[in-house]
Amino acid sequence: MLRGLFLALGLFGLWLLLSGVYKPLWIGLGAASAIAVTFLLARMDVLDSEGVPLQMRTSTLPYWAWLQAEIVKANIAVTRILLRPKLDISPAITRVKPTQATDIGRVTFANSITLTPGTVTVDADGSEFIVHAIDEAFADPDGLADMDRRVTEIEQR
Repeated sequence: MLRGLFLALGLFGLWLLLSGVYKPLWIGLGAASAIAVTFLLARMDVLDSEGVPLQMRTSTLPYWAWLQAEIVKANIAVTRILLRPKLDISPAITRVKPTQATDIGRVTFANSITLTPGTVTVDADGSEFIVHAIDEAFADPDGLADMDRRVTEIEQR
C-alpha cells in the first residue's frame, strides 16, 4: 500500500514537472493516469521491494551528491586528456566483481560506472562487470571498489 502511494505520487510529480500544464482538468487527468498506472502495476504484482525500493529513497541522496562530484572530476580529467596536443591515452579493460545482493544494486553500480566520464560498463553478468576505460587511471581498482562499497552501503540500509 505504501509503495503504491509513493509510486503514484512520484509518477504524478514527474507528470506535473514534464507536462508544464497547470489547469485543473489536466492536473486531474494526470493524477488519474498516475493512479491508473499504479493500480495496473499492483494487479500485475510488480510493486515489490525490488521494483519500488522504499529503503533507498533518502539514503541515496549522499551517494548521488558524491557521484555528481565524481562525474565533475572525471569530466575535468577527460577534458585534460582530450586537450593535450598529443593524444596520449592508454585504454584499459578491467573486470570488477560487484558485491551488491540485489539486481537494482548491481544496476545502480553498473550505471554509476557508465555515468562517470572515461569509463563504460561493457558487459554485466551476475558475477562480474567488464569495464572499459579511456585511460588506465580511470580503471583504478581502488576507485571502482570505493564506488562498489558505497552502492552496497545504500543497498543494505
